Amino acid sequence: MSSIKAIIFDLDNTILDRTSTFRQFTVSFLNTYFGHLEDNQEILERMIDLDQDGYKDKNVLFHELLEELPWNVKPEHHELLQFYRNEYVKSAVLMEQALEVIRYIRKNYKTALITNGRNEIQYGKIDRMGIRDEFDFIIVSEEAGCKKPDSRIFEAAINHLQLQPEHCIYVGDHPVNDMEGAYKAGMETVWMKVNQPWRDGLSAKPLHTIERLNELLALF
Repeated sequence: MSSIKAIIFDLDNTILDRTSTFRQFTVSFLNTYFGHLEDNQEILERMIDLDQDGYKDKNVLFHELLEELPWNVKPEHHELLQFYRNEYVKSAVLMEQALEVIRYIRKNYKTALITNGRNEIQYGKIDRMGIRDEFDFIIVSEEAGCKKPDSRIFEAAINHLQLQPEHCIYVGDHPVNDMEGAYKAGMETVWMKVNQPWRDGLSAKPLHTIERLNELLALF
C-alpha cells in the first residue's frame, strides 16, 4: 500500500446509500400520486423492483409505471420525469459514516469520485449531501462523454490527479462498471458488496471485499 497515493470512489451504493435514497423518493412519489390508496406498500416494492437498483433508464421506468400502476388521475410522462429530477435529489442519503471515512482517507491520500449518470442528478445529489469539496476531482459520465466501464473515464480522473494508475485504488459496488472497469484502466480495486452479485468471467481480483464503507478505516 506504500505506493498508493489516491483513493477514487464510485457514488451510488458506495458513498451514497442508493437503496435508502430511492426508497425515500418512492415514498414521496406515492404520497404525491397515490394518496387515494389505503395501502401502497405493494406499489412501493414494485417500483423498487422495476427500478433495477438504478440501472433502469428512467424514461423507460416511468413509461412502465404509467402503464402498470392504479392511477387516480394519470399524469403526463414529462411531469413524472420532472418530479423525479426534483424529488430524487432531495432524497439523497449518505452511507453510514461516509463523511468520516472520506475525511480520514484525505489525511493521507488524494480523493476523487467517478460516477455514471446525468450531471443534473449526480451533482444535485453530491451538493445535497454537501460533499463536493471533499474530493480533489469529480467526474460524471455525461460530462465525460463516456461511462464506466470505459477506461477513458477512469483515465480522466487519474490524469487530473497527475498520477499513474498503479498509484490509485478504486472503491465501488458494481462488478463490471466499477471493478472490471478500474482493473482494465490499471488500478487496484476494493469491492463494496451491496446489491450487485459478482459476475462470472471477470478479470478483476479486488484487494478486499467490504460490506460497509466504514471497513475502509481499517484498510487505509
